[in-house]
Amino acid sequence: MSRAEDTIVVFTARSPEQIVREGGSQAWKLDPVRARQCTWLVCTQNQHHPNHEFSTATQPHRSGFLLGRISEIRRPPEHPESTKRWQVAISKFARIDVAELWDHGRNPVRYTSLAELGINIEGLEWRPVSGEQDPDLAPTQPREPTPNVPEALLTIAEAKKRLAVTFGVRPEAIEIVVRG
Repeated sequence: MSRAEDTIVVFTARSPEQIVREGGSQAWKLDPVRARQCTWLVCTQNQHHPNHEFSTATQPHRSGFLLGRISEIRRPPEHPESTKRWQVAISKFARIDVAELWDHGRNPVRYTSLAELGINIEGLEWRPVSGEQDPDLAPTQPREPTPNVPEALLTIAEAKKRLAVTFGVRPEAIEIVVRG
């Protein structure tokens, strides 16, 4: 990969709301080594996905609608055991509106640069990805107040499972040492 390739562009049938809620775009067949060298994720909309039940697309076909700062390339929650599919996780995002950004390529993943795409990050409104629904991405719905409940403690078994997914190994291959 040349240094100029700082961006992964995906042709997705998912809505911006779903991508933000899931913490990134998934489940892609891509080269994880090459993908980990990229900084940016650009999502372009596929309104013609063959599985209409899968699609949550809301943006114009082939338009660029979301720019994300890549935080991790990891196993997707939908396919945690897969060795071929990956999630491009993002830590923050900005909405973009670029008509006809998708280049009609056959592969729904391509590597390029923000400069080649003509995307300038200056002046974009960045928001953190929290895994919760962003009110600007979906119709507003009244929220129930959440009680002040502490987060559940993480068990060693659960930590091993999560790390196994992250590194693409079996949970039995993970060793955890706790010093205290």
